[in-house]
Amino acid sequence: MNRETNYLGNPNVRGADVEHPWTKKELVEYKKCLDSPQYFAKKYCKVIHLDKGLIPFKLYPYQEEMFTSFEENRFNIVLACRQSGKSIAVVAYLLWYVIFKGEQTVGILANKNAIAREMLARITLMLENLPFFLQPGCTALNKGSIGFSNNSRIIAAATSSSSIRGMSLNLVYLDEFAFVDNATEFYTSTYPVISSGKTSKIIITSTANGIGNMYHKLYEGALQGTNEFHSTRVDWWDVPGRDDKWKAMTVENTSQLQFDQEFGNSFHGTGNTLITADVLLALRATNPIEYYNNVKIFDHPEEGHTYQMFVDVSRGRGQDYSTFTIIDVSQNPFIQVCTYRDNMISPLLFPDLIYKYATHYNECYVVVESNDAGQVVCNGLYYDLEYENVFVESMIKANAIGVTMTKKTKRIGCSNIRDIMQQSKLVIKDEETIREMSTFVAKGTSYQADHNSYDDLMMNLVMFGWFTSTPFFAESTDVNMKRMLYQDKVAQMMDEVIPVGNICQWIQTQYIRSEKAGKHGIHDSYK
Repeated sequence: MNRETNYLGNPNVRGADVEHPWTKKELVEYKKCLDSPQYFAKKYCKVIHLDKGLIPFKLYPYQEEMFTSFEENRFNIVLACRQSGKSIAVVAYLLWYVIFKGEQTVGILANKNAIAREMLARITLMLENLPFFLQPGCTALNKGSIGFSNNSRIIAAATSSSSIRGMSLNLVYLDEFAFVDNATEFYTSTYPVISSGKTSKIIITSTANGIGNMYHKLYEGALQGTNEFHSTRVDWWDVPGRDDKWKAMTVENTSQLQFDQEFGNSFHGTGNTLITADVLLALRATNPIEYYNNVKIFDHPEEGHTYQMFVDVSRGRGQDYSTFTIIDVSQNPFIQVCTYRDNMISPLLFPDLIYKYATHYNECYVVVESNDAGQVVCNGLYYDLEYENVFVESMIKANAIGVTMTKKTKRIGCSNIRDIMQQSKLVIKDEETIREMSTFVAKGTSYQADHNSYDDLMMNLVMFGWFTSTPFFAESTDVNMKRMLYQDKVAQMMDEVIPVGNICQWIQTQYIRSEKAGKHGIHDSYK
């Protein structure tokens, strides 16, 4: 190309409104590309190879299947192992889409703006290496968007509820959607934009990243046929060059857990989770019956029911979240009935919200973590609002409203909530809570949120776990949690080991005797 035919001096990009004298051969090739995105990608798209540099794009069979699925279905979701070429396949399809469809607006959205722009850079590279006759002509080419003379354009942005607000998009691509922090909020705001059209599309790709998040929910829904998505799965053995020897070497250089997460398409969490994988996989989130100002209500309060609220407090500066979880403890199993999660509310305003929902749920008992800014909330609730149903650690100790989360308190809480969940004594309904449970992993001698994850709702449950071991819980619920869990464990043992059922019965008898003698647990002589 010369200066009269290129875009702003770029010798590899055709300028807008530039006439081209077509040859018969070019017309034939154009028709082939129009009819087949696979042909277009294999014949004319170039990619950067780590060792070989710029090379033709050789599609693997599963990438060709992805192209077919993208064409035949409006809603597509792809679960693919790491380094399988899922993103580059989508990039090639998007370039074909804007060239041969015409008058299409495509949005590339990723967790970070830099990642979205990297995807756009890949498209630019492919565009620059297309022959002149296939390029529609450029009207804009920058880090954030590409415009074409056929009135198509591609924009790149980070995922946020406002990123595509007011836009009319024909296709939205969500990259590594399982790692998007605000995925639920974003998808809720995005779906109406896409579903409003009759031909608009959405493509979602990701590797697995725990369960309970929006990506996992959509993928499972696609498998079960409960949503509109068509699923595509790419396993590590689908990628040429990967065999058992490659797997063994990869596991040796990383770990089995890391391999399962990044290459095994495992939704079992991000590692050594407090809540076991079998429990996590059995959890099913439900939609709240009311959702207003970050408060989710799953069940309205019932007369005669006993509720308890557990509160975690942040500084309200857009980092960690202030949360509360309300649990119905008047039935077996206990039920999560209401949650709140917000990282901008001030500790000075949080007590009013707690008071509102605590009184709404039958003047429920409130347990607040008093560490750091939590003390402000405790004092505001107990002294300023004069709410008396607040846990008080000690009337003698200064600043003893609420519970101080120590290493010991957390250890007890983690142990108890794990047992409670393992024995199905608590029904979790909130999607975000399940997400945090799936990323609450072992770190040293304790548990905390995995990298780029949060654990504020999970800490509500840890507090609940700790509280079940206190006399206050038994007094307020008439439930001896320790005994209930023990009896269920014995019953489980009897079911699993029938021949020694008499032994299990003998152990249970000794436990009851020890309780009547005023002891906790099995008598020392039987330990």
